[in-house]
Amino acid sequence: MQHDALRLVRVFHDMSQTELAGRLGISKSYLSELERGEKKKITLDLLERYAQIFNIPASSLVFFAERVDEGKTEHVRTAIAGKVVKMLEWMSAKDTV
Repeated sequence: MQHDALRLVRVFHDMSQTELAGRLGISKSYLSELERGEKKKITLDLLERYAQIFNIPASSLVFFAERVDEGKTEHVRTAIAGKVVKMLEWMSAKDTV
């Protein structure tokens, strides 16, 4: 789900992958792989740069990356993360109308 959140934050701010990749100091293809979920891990440094560019707490982005032991906590965290992603999708769709 983190890859969805990263993509939606970028889309919400109406920024192209090329522009964001340049600001992050990474290639457009690497950013594309991150947003598609093809890169398994994103560095904390990159998350911090992402957060700075979009003026959001890095903890909001880390929320999607955290993994905890299986159990009720994981179920609740997954449910909340899914709702946040849906909200970001709604906001980005509304912004384009």
